[in-house]
Amino acid sequence: MTKTDFPNLTIIKHPLIQTKLTMLRDVNTDNYLFRSLLNEIASLMVYEIFRDFDTDEIEVTTPLEKTVGYRLAKEITLVPILRAGLGMIGGIQNLIPRSRVGHIGLYRDKNSLEAVEYYTKLPPNIADTKVILIDPMLATGGSTSKALTFIKSKGVTDIRFVCLVAVPEGIKRITADHPEVPIFTAALDRKLNDHAYILPGLGDAGDRIYGTE
Repeated sequence: MTKTDFPNLTIIKHPLIQTKLTMLRDVNTDNYLFRSLLNEIASLMVYEIFRDFDTDEIEVTTPLEKTVGYRLAKEITLVPILRAGLGMIGGIQNLIPRSRVGHIGLYRDKNSLEAVEYYTKLPPNIADTKVILIDPMLATGGSTSKALTFIKSKGVTDIRFVCLVAVPEGIKRITADHPEVPIFTAALDRKLNDHAYILPGLGDAGDRIYGTE
């Protein structure tokens, strides 16, 4: 992991993640490979995201005797921001199969660049769980900030945000609006262009996942 000048940001610099991220960036990577790489990277990021999660001791019986083992102290709720966030869910659930999944649907208005909510469905006891908010891109930070505000309104106090690439503009927005929320990413990219796309970025992650334009 790499710490930065942003106190709430962690860049996960594992060689396998960086190699796969390079392939993900490539304009020649087709939709099938893009989806596969996205899930693989998400799986690899889980180890660092969960490194300091609390555990409870439990007793377990092996074929030979009783011993002490561990389990996560809290249930986990994964909340992808639709639609691109869905592309990372499979990779995370491979390692945390009993996690629940909520959904927040947001799109960015092309004129105002502000996030607009169109769908939300969350588990009823989400306030008692650790929440991982998921979106491949942290650009302006508008969608992420709005999603975090909504999740907090449900009583959630333990949230982490996970993305693949981020830019300083988005990180500053989340740091200002939600300074207690840790951000985990695989890369800190240069900046946003005039259309609020990340440079160098990945292009439109949703379009590359689902083959749309």
